[in-house]
Amino acid sequence: MQRDRHRRSRRLILLCAGLFLLLLGTAAPASAHAALRTTDPADGTLLRTAPRHITLTFTESVGLLTDTFRVYDPTNHRLRTGPAEHAPGRSDTARVSLPGKLARGTYTVAWRVVSADSHPVSGALTFSVGTRTATAASPAPDDPENPATAALYNIARYLAYLCLALLLGTAAFVAYCRPPTAAPLRVPALAAAWTLLATTAALYLLRAPYEEGTAPALSLRSLTHTATTRPGGLLLARLALLLLAAAAVALLRARRRRLPRRTTLAVAGAVSLPLALTWTAADHASAGVQVPLAITAGTLHLLAMGTWLGGLAALLRTLPRTSPTTLARFSRLAFASVTVLVVTGVYQSWRGLGSWQALTDTTYGRTLLAKLAAVTALLLAAACSRTWTTRLTRAPRVAVARVPEPATVPSLPLPPERPTPPPPPPFHTLRRSVLAEAAVGVLVLALTTLLTSTVPGRAATDAARTGTPTTGIPTASVTTIPFDVGTPGGHGKVQITLDPGRVGRTSVQAVVYGPDGGLSTVPELRVTLTLPARHLGPLDTRVTDRGGYWSTDSFDLPLPGTWTMKATVRVSELDQVTVSAPVRVTR
Repeated sequence: MQRDRHRRSRRLILLCAGLFLLLLGTAAPASAHAALRTTDPADGTLLRTAPRHITLTFTESVGLLTDTFRVYDPTNHRLRTGPAEHAPGRSDTARVSLPGKLARGTYTVAWRVVSADSHPVSGALTFSVGTRTATAASPAPDDPENPATAALYNIARYLAYLCLALLLGTAAFVAYCRPPTAAPLRVPALAAAWTLLATTAALYLLRAPYEEGTAPALSLRSLTHTATTRPGGLLLARLALLLLAAAAVALLRARRRRLPRRTTLAVAGAVSLPLALTWTAADHASAGVQVPLAITAGTLHLLAMGTWLGGLAALLRTLPRTSPTTLARFSRLAFASVTVLVVTGVYQSWRGLGSWQALTDTTYGRTLLAKLAAVTALLLAAACSRTWTTRLTRAPRVAVARVPEPATVPSLPLPPERPTPPPPPPFHTLRRSVLAEAAVGVLVLALTTLLTSTVPGRAATDAARTGTPTTGIPTASVTTIPFDVGTPGGHGKVQITLDPGRVGRTSVQAVVYGPDGGLSTVPELRVTLTLPARHLGPLDTRVTDRGGYWSTDSFDLPLPGTWTMKATVRVSELDQVTVSAPVRVTR
């Protein structure tokens, strides 16, 4: 019976860990932490003269790559530009020099940088010199990440978080709670340590392909470049700390010495603090407002999280052999960890949100609400575990019994009986409570790591005020529709560009290509847009012939959604055709 309970406990722990990895391993990759604030020239701008530089300004400092900028001319050929650099004294900018002479037409710029919290950010913009022309350039795909690289990097990252929690919690449990035997914790601790070492090495090897958005590959140049970046340096520091800790443990085991409790706590703290810093110094805390205080709060939050959740795993592993003294110590340790988590969590939430409105209007805020709900459930489970722990560690009271007296002696008043306290609950009841607490804790840990992959509400709101999208996708929408009027030479295609392809004032350019793929002149072209979901339209764009292409600069898109774009092409006095295609309009 006891073995069955242990087997079920292990299966539940493995199930929770599997769900954690499944949730995080399939999560969308982090793609926009530093939000684009402004661009010079602005997206979709028509300029009289060619600019000398392209400058992007972000909400936080950014790192530059060897291929940060790709600029394409109106014929879809890549321009030779100078190296990417920061504007003087501005680490939150990225700038590139353009050639001295630029032809008239529309240029497309694709960019990719690394935000201060170590996540790559990418996007695209367009600008025109002298006149707007249609362009088929598509240098920024919908998914700027390589799927294999992103999946491997995310799995390694989340495994590292889980192993860190197990290591921190086990070390704190052994050092402070002093279980009667630590032998059952040796195997999981070693497994977590080796897994953390392997995932850290994998993160370092995948760092350059992750930043560039390329397939996994190894090269001496990429490894050397990674070592010069802040995320790469922190990963190397983490590797060094883990190797030093492994050497210290091996030395102590060789001497077979049992260190005093204070010494063990000091050694565990000396390793845990810098180890946690390798995470927080490359996360949201490293950018934004109050960076030193944010890194301090983030480090304490991470240590408290690992102490609590990892300690729960250690308690489950040793629960059948745990003494009441160990339970009492863990109860105090868990209460202190919860206090630190609440205080630092409130500060981090305020810093990340920036306003109450961001709590419901941003992805970061909605994820935070889900985490708060999970934390509430976790605190309730922890309260139940603390109640059972208190009953187990409480010394039983002895009831006062009545003494029988001879019948000839008058009865004397006796002190009132004290009720006998209920017996302490069995260990399997506490185990169920701790299992529930651990299961909810895994969910909290998953939501916490998802928050690190989400644009902070403060940055998203700041970018929204300037009208700059935070998604990092191209704002221009290009739609190509083939047509055939059924006569010889009466087929081709019409290419229609909405710049930008979002709600509000937009420009519409249309170019007609003939059967040979060259530009074709047609007597008449009409472009309309209809939104079937709202029964809106058709709205006539009123494009006019500009000598080789059709255009208008004053068309308003009132609502987002999937619109139906219809183009009526007349190739002669008698022959015309109407063709259509869906087009997505964003906010």
